[in-house]
Amino acid sequence: MFNTGIFFPMMAGMAISLAITVPFSGVLVRYRANYNPKGLQLDGEGGAVPHTGPIVKSYFTMFGRVYRLEGWPGLYKGLMPTALSAFVVSLIIITSVETETSRHGRYRAPETGVFGTLIYSLALLVLSLPTSILTYRAITTPHRLPYFNPGTSLRMLLTPTERRKPWILYLTPGLMAAEVVHIAIVILFMGPIRRALIPSLAQNPQDISAVKVAIYVAVLGFSSLLLTPLEVIATRLAIQRNHANAEEPAPENQPLDVDEYPNADEDVIGLRQEDDPYLGLVDCAKRMVDEEGWITLYRAWWLTLMGGLMSAVA
Repeated sequence: MFNTGIFFPMMAGMAISLAITVPFSGVLVRYRANYNPKGLQLDGEGGAVPHTGPIVKSYFTMFGRVYRLEGWPGLYKGLMPTALSAFVVSLIIITSVETETSRHGRYRAPETGVFGTLIYSLALLVLSLPTSILTYRAITTPHRLPYFNPGTSLRMLLTPTERRKPWILYLTPGLMAAEVVHIAIVILFMGPIRRALIPSLAQNPQDISAVKVAIYVAVLGFSSLLLTPLEVIATRLAIQRNHANAEEPAPENQPLDVDEYPNADEDVIGLRQEDDPYLGLVDCAKRMVDEEGWITLYRAWWLTLMGGLMSAVA
């Protein structure tokens, strides 16, 4: 049943949260999406092409670069699809799930056991995956997309094939696999360990031993070694657009009247050529290691670790 007493405070909290988090999450997406090969890259015909994109070696360097080239509007790229996704998920939780509010006004998945939580999370993944793709592409596009003209934005962010067959977004090579493995690690591996070691850290921290907390932090650090590459790979795969196959040539995109940023002559990030796409989860990981080095898989690993720590005390 819809509860207006919960809805309006939740929407206010969501608005404040988005205003704070969108710039930081947008910079994270761009930092992880930035293509920075070690040397020459190959074009679609196998010829060597020198890479001319920006070299950005830290999250904070990327933050300063985004602000310098695009200002505040650039930091809030992806706001509309992020807000839409958060609104829909919040509405589903309010109307169909009985759950308690935490002291910070956030909501969690219902406590239905490990496999119940897994099914719940996978269902949310199915609902949120298209908006996640749109958000990542809106953040990494060099164009200034209109906030209240979804038609123009969709024509900029989606290929003709994706607009004709929107379900193809779920078939983006490797993306669903990366997200499912990420969810499985968090719920099937980290969830039981957390409940065994620190079941009531937020409510009764005095009942938790320092040894158990230290063990959990060590396990959390190990899990970050698994989760961060999946997050980086998912970012790369989400911005990789789906084109028609050879038997079905895609029509050309119509030119759109979209504003550009003042420094449009300088790219904020470099993107991999679309004519040589990643073929899946494993292929993406292998090519990133071969072309950019294994350290690329661990961009902003500390943010993944911090997210795990914050979840543990929420």
